[in-house]
Parts: sequence; C-alpha cells; structure tokens
Amino acid sequence: MAEFILEIGTEEMPARFVPKLAAELEAAFAKGLEASMVEFEGVKCYATPRRITAHVLSLALAQKQEEETVTGPPVRIAYDGDGNLTKAGAGFAKTQGVAEDALFKMETGKGEYLAARKTVGGGKTADVLPELCIKCVESLSFPKKMHWGDYNFTFGRPVRWVLALLDADVIEFTLENLTSGRETRGHRVMGPGPFSVNSAAEYFSVIENDCKVVIDPEVRKQTIVSEGNRLASELGGEIVWDEGLLDEVANLVEYPKPIIGDIDKLYLELPREVLLTSMQSHQKSFGVQGPDGKLLPHFLTTLNLEPKDVALVKKGWERVLKARLEDARFFWEADCKVDMNVWLDKLENVVFLGPLGSVGDKSRRIETLCRKLAEALSESQSILPGGIERYARAGRLAKADLVSEMVIEFDSLQGKMGGIYAERAGKGEIVSQGIYEQYLPAGPDTPVPSSLAGALVSMADKVDTMAGCFGLGKVPTGANDPYALRRCALGIARIIMEHGLDVDLERLLVSAQEAYSGVKWKVEPSEALKKLEDFFAQRLRSLFTGQGFDTRVVDAALGAGFNDIRTLKARLEALSEFSKVDGFEQSVLTFKRAANIIRKQGDEAGQELTGSYDADLFDGDHEQAFGSKLEEVAPRFDDLWEHDDFAGLFALLGELRPSVDGFFDNVMVMCDDAAVRLNRLNLLKALVDRLGRLADFNALQV
Repeated sequence: MAEFILEIGTEEMPARFVPKLAAELEAAFAKGLEASMVEFEGVKCYATPRRITAHVLSLALAQKQEEETVTGPPVRIAYDGDGNLTKAGAGFAKTQGVAEDALFKMETGKGEYLAARKTVGGGKTADVLPELCIKCVESLSFPKKMHWGDYNFTFGRPVRWVLALLDADVIEFTLENLTSGRETRGHRVMGPGPFSVNSAAEYFSVIENDCKVVIDPEVRKQTIVSEGNRLASELGGEIVWDEGLLDEVANLVEYPKPIIGDIDKLYLELPREVLLTSMQSHQKSFGVQGPDGKLLPHFLTTLNLEPKDVALVKKGWERVLKARLEDARFFWEADCKVDMNVWLDKLENVVFLGPLGSVGDKSRRIETLCRKLAEALSESQSILPGGIERYARAGRLAKADLVSEMVIEFDSLQGKMGGIYAERAGKGEIVSQGIYEQYLPAGPDTPVPSSLAGALVSMADKVDTMAGCFGLGKVPTGANDPYALRRCALGIARIIMEHGLDVDLERLLVSAQEAYSGVKWKVEPSEALKKLEDFFAQRLRSLFTGQGFDTRVVDAALGAGFNDIRTLKARLEALSEFSKVDGFEQSVLTFKRAANIIRKQGDEAGQELTGSYDADLFDGDHEQAFGSKLEEVAPRFDDLWEHDDFAGLFALLGELRPSVDGFFDNVMVMCDDAAVRLNRLNLLKALVDRLGRLADFNALQV
C-alpha cells in the first residue's frame, strides 16, 4: 500500500468556495478510485484560500483483477452453417481481446449467445492516477469559472501549481500550461517557497513547518476560538461568536492569528445590533461582551500572519473600524431625529412587487391582517394582552425602517432597527417586538419569533407575499423560488405550531387575498386559493417526512385536513403511534371499507347522506350493537376532540372496531328495503364523519 497526495495551488479563493471544494474533491476522488478498481482506505481533503489537497493514506499499487463474462452476438449469427465463426463472431473475439478458441456458447433468457471470459483490472495504480486527477480537478464546480492568459482551461481562480505524489514518485499529468510535480508553495509572507516535497509522507510536515500553513480548516477554527477566548478572558469578557462568520474567517486565512483591538467607549452608545453588524459585516471581526451581556470597547479580529509589529497592525484595524463606526453613529443620530410617520410616507414611493403596489400598500395590508389575526385569537384563545390595535400598529410600522439611513447602509438590520426605533419612540413593547421579530424564522434552522406580536406580524407579512405572488402566477417551480415562498409557508406553519395559535389557515389565506385592492390578477382568486392550500400541504408533507414520520402516515393525517395546523402535529404523532400497535392494519381495512361504501353508495350514487339515523330501524343484534356502541362513544369522541386528546381518540377506534366488524360480517348494508338501506348508510356516515377528522384511512396502504 502507498500514500498519495494531490495539491492544487491557486490564487486566493473566496471563503465561501473553500469548504465546498474540499467536499467535492473528496467525493470525486473516492468515487474515481472505486470506479478504477483501486483499493484504498479513505480519502480526506483539506482546503485553504490558496490550495485544495486530497490525501489518501493507504492506496493499493495495482488495480484489483476480476474475471467477467461478456456476451456477444447470438450463436445463429456468430457461426455459419458449417460451424465456422462469421465476421460477427470473429469481430467479437478481436474486440474482447480473446482467442477465438476461447469463445463459448451461453444460454440466456433471450436464447443462446456467444460469450467470452476476460480479465479486467490488474494495471498499475500509477498509470490510472493521471487521468483520474484530471477528471477530479475538472469536476470541481464554481458559481462562475474564469479564463486567464490565453489558456482554454477554466477554474474558479487561476491555478498556479499542481503537486501529485505517490509515495516518493511524481504522478505526472498536465493541466493546460502546468505539469504536476513535487513543488508546493507556502504562505505568501511567512513561507512563500517554493518547497520541494520528497514524498507524500513528508507533505504535511513541509506544509506546517516550511510553508507556515495550517491546512486543516477545523484546526484553523479551533485556533481562532481558543486564542480568542483566552484574549477575551484577560479583559474580563467573552467573545460574541457567530458560527457563520467563524466559518468564513477560518476560510479566509492560512495562518490564523487572532488579536484584540479597541474602540472608543463613546461608540457603545450605539445599539448592540449596530455595533456587531459593523464589526462582522465589514471587518469580519467579533464583538466582546462582559459578564452582564453588555458589549465592551474591544473587538477580536483574525490576521493571516504573525506580524512583526502587533501594535502597528492593531492600530490599522482600529482606524478602519472607527471609520465604519463613525458612519453608523451618523446614521443612528440622523434616524433618531426622524418621526416614523415620515418614513411611512416615503414607503409610498418604494415599489414592493410590480402590480402589487408600493411597500406603503403592503404595510397597510399587513396592518389589516394583523388586526384580523388578533381579533380571531382574542375570540378563540383569549390570549391577547395589550389590545388588538397595538398588534395592528406593529403591522403598519413594520416596514418603516426600510427607508431609514441605518438600514439603507446595513440592510441586514431591517426589522431590528425598526423595533429599536419604535421602542425609543415610546411605541410600546408589543409594537417594538412585533417589528423587531417580523423576519423570523429566516430559515428551517432559525427560531420563530419569541413574542406573540412578532408571530402575528411575521405571519401577516409572509401570507401577504404568498397571496400576491400566487395571484400573479409567480409559483415556485423546481429549485426556482425567487420570492422565498417555500420559506414563507414553512415559517407560517412553524409559528402556528410552536406558539399553539388557533388560526384557521383558509380564513387567513382568504383574508390575505381580500386585503389587496385594485390589482389585476392573472390567476382567479378561487384558483389561487386552491393552489395556495396545495402548496401548504406540500410544505407540511416535506416538513414532517423530514422529521422522520412515515410518508403514508403523513399523507393520512394531511388527508383529514390541515386547516388547523396548531393540532396537526399532535394528531400526526398520535396516528404514528397508532400505526405501531397490534391490529392496526386490520383497523385500517375495516375503516377503509366503511369509507369506501359511503363514497360509492353515497356521493358517487348521488344519494344524500346526513349521518342521522333512526335506531328503530335497526335489525338484529349486530346492527343494534354497532349503533349502541357509536352512541356511547360519540360524546366521548367529541370531548376528547375538544381537548385535543388525539391519543385517546385513536384508542376509541380500538373500542369501535369489534362492533364495526360484527356489523360488516353479519349485516347486508345494501338491502332491498330502501328505508333500511338509507338508515344503514347514514349509520356508517356518522362513523366515517368522525373517522375522517382523524385521518384519511384510504391513504394508509396496508
């Protein structure tokens, strides 16, 4: 077994490219070795802004040998009447590289065919690797590739060197003007090189000691965190870590050197969000906070070298950040002098989305929707502190900060700054929280708004966008979702479930459509509503199957209705547990039978069924037993439904099934007496109406 190293040296890559390239190269190289029949023990790839490295610690020096049987033409074509090979038969032998006398006949499902056995593989790994390396390099993807010089080869950034070593031997191949060798280059300042690497086993030592490069991104990340924490603790504080920024910084450097910089205390008067955004967005730096959670007049940044004069470098970083903070302070002071109503007026001149009017129009629609949501919740749940109009006001002011100086400069602060300005202007906690949290959740892994006000404003904003886009026919297709409508639907569903809100989904969607006026729709509102409901069903299905629920169980729960998203997951969980108990499959067959009879003999036959029946028309013990059991269970069913006790509801089905089975086994539903037949159908209808609220049993294929 041998050790192999492939290194592709480039000009500096953007940080977002780096981890993706390592993952792609690792997958491509492992797949290539398997396809080439070369045995190996794992491929590990590393990447920095200037290099992508594939490392195979243990690699076979030769391909595996395998014997395979290859079929050729049918025997009737391969041989002539005298038993001699025809041109087709001789050509097959030549193509496969076997002697004619080594051919044999083989019976297949399609008849008798000419066949040959041949040995594949067995070549030297060194002969396989050049082509494999080229294919792997060419397979790496970029948002946009570039040319350089007069070369035809394209890559994310210009390639400057290629190293390829199998133990001590160079694996030679050519990429345009570059031929692979044993030379690598190091850190631009601390170890530029070039350095010659004698063998693959020496590569990592040369990279670390001569090149002064920390090649493992996890080690770079750990270095930043550990050293940053140490420096912050000396100041009596801690770093405000941001995982996304930490990953980015770790992929911006080859030799991480964290240092602490200082800022003037006067900038601490700025909101925390503004300070952190100034540090993180522009300077890729982290804030430092004290034990009380308040920011300290320091920041942590990461250099890409060991400076000769730390104080001089520190001063430079402080000077650059100070300019940013001065800008932020200017925007803050300017915004604080403006009444929020002035911003509302400016929103009239900001286009929301083509025919859907201005952002001012959108803010009025959000106000309307927040009011309706608040009214509905106050009626159904009585959990609305602060009064309905405060929630409506939060909706009206939600977009005001879009025209503020601060948000124009730092667009990532939209919503947050509006909430801060509203609190400063004395609008109250409900209004300020509603504005601050309106963009949550920003994705499947981000939290929903913590406040009820934030939940209502977020839902109103999202459903307004969805109703407008679906009305214009702007429905997501494939991976294309420019208005993030999938995220909107998932966000609304998560907010309802996690806050336990009694929200009627259809009523919410219709209210969103009705909030628009004067828009020339491309899709009729009724058709758009149906598409919106189907869209929500798809997102809920994706959400729950992604959480590990069985697909058929999810389909059955959704088939019973999802207008009340609040209780949907609890019903799904109970159905999932019910699907695991003994007798589940027989229960499904029993209740499906009842549903099928109602569908075929009722709806499809044009017979109106109400679910009301007359016990005096029951005939025989089994029909009496079924009717009596249904009468007994009905009030308990309604009580359990009222209290969202779905586990108890499914347990009732176990009680009902014996009497239902007895009814089917001993009673002719479609009897000759029209009155008795209709009564029996209505008896089943009463059962099916209750079952249909729990699950669509037809979706449960057993």
